[in-house]
Parts: sequence; C-alpha cells; structure tokens
Amino acid sequence: MFAPDELTDDGFLGGRLRVLQPRRGYRAATDPVLLAAAVPAELGQSVLELGCGVGVASLCLAARVPGLRLAGLELQPAYAALARENAARNGVALEVVEGDLARMPAPLRASFDHVIANPPYYPAGGGTGAADPGRERAMREATPLGLWIGAGIRRLAPRGILSLIFGADRLPDALAALDARMGSTVVLPLQPRAGREAKRVILQSRKGGKGTFRLLPPFVLHEGDRHDGDRESFTPPAAQILRGGGVFPFRLI
Repeated sequence: MFAPDELTDDGFLGGRLRVLQPRRGYRAATDPVLLAAAVPAELGQSVLELGCGVGVASLCLAARVPGLRLAGLELQPAYAALARENAARNGVALEVVEGDLARMPAPLRASFDHVIANPPYYPAGGGTGAADPGRERAMREATPLGLWIGAGIRRLAPRGILSLIFGADRLPDALAALDARMGSTVVLPLQPRAGREAKRVILQSRKGGKGTFRLLPPFVLHEGDRHDGDRESFTPPAAQILRGGGVFPFRLI
C-alpha cells in the first residue's frame, strides 16, 4: 500500500472531485475524464469499470449522474485500496473488487447496463518500460485488448453499452474484437490539436444494436498549433468536459 507521503491530492472536474494518486506510478490525467463524458448512463443504471485504477472515471461519472450502481475491477491491490478511499472521500458508493478480468471474480459475474474501460496504452513488448512497476502494469498490455473487450461484452446486459478509450493505433484490434453480439458502433477520434493525427479514440458499441458503424468528426482537445508555456489551451468544448463535467454530444442508436 502507499504511504501518505507517496500520494498527491489532485482535483478533477474543476475541483469538484479530490483524488489521491501515487506520486510515482500510474497517474490518471484526461483519459478517464473523457471516457466518463462519453457514457450515456442514467439514474438507477449499473456500471462496471474494468481496470478502474484509483477510480477517476467512475467518480467523474458519479459526479454527473446521480443514483448509479457502480462497481470497479482492479488488478493491483494498492490502487484498489486508493479507489475505495477516493470513493469514500467524495461520497460515492463504488464497490471495488480486486482481481483479473481474464478470471472475473464471482461478485462481478453479473449483468451491467454499462461497461467502461481505459485499457493499457502500450502493447506487450513495445516501447521502453516504465521504471515504476505499478505504472508499467497499468500502461503496458499483459492481457490482450481482445480479452478486455470480450470480458466487457460478457458482462453487458441486453442493449447494454460498452465504452472504451485507447490509442488510435489499436482501433483495428478493437473493431476486430467486437463480435456479432455488438452493433451500432461509434468511433470518436480525439485530436490533440486541429490538423494533427488523432492519438486516442473513444469507441462505443451496444449489445444487440442494429445501427450502422459511424466514424464521427474529430474532437479537438487543444487550441493553437503548439503548446504555449503554462497557459491552459483546452478548446471550449474540451474545457467544458474536463473542467465543467460536460458530455460529448453523440449518442448511440
């Protein structure tokens, strides 16, 4: 577990949430906030987050939608403990279960209206490993992306929605993993700046959906063509999501 001096106390959604994170290790940034903003959850629905880390995506979703039944699965015990603490300090009821999605723990073998995930960004064997073991495990794929998606599909109720955020280079793998049970799939490219290649995508798909595949116009995160010192450069739509708790305008059929 993390000692108090190994943690930082960080604000999300313009300070509406206070979240403890390790100084060294995996630290949530914008991805879980963007993921939560894509989830069309409604009062009383159930949500499972695979690989919940310290709980940021689930907590951001709870801040926007009251009365959700939230559960999180986390492989690393120290991060699971932080997720429970973060939920308690923000007044959110979040059940966090330790375990591996490849061997889903019994308490989570149920059906959910939504399954969400921010899978590890780097494939196994690629790039330079992180010095911190927790960050390495969170950022580098040990369980293939297809197994993440398969586990999510199995946990979805009929008409349930799978929402993921991941690197744009993994989109072919993700689409290939969506089987015949899924449909009405939407992909939203996330551009760091106008004219740049999308580095992340949000993918959303409905179990039993009958709509056609849609590739949406890119969502631009930053203004200008380069970083300008310490000035925050989020576009107004991105700031509304990251600071104001807003939502993306697209919806599944």
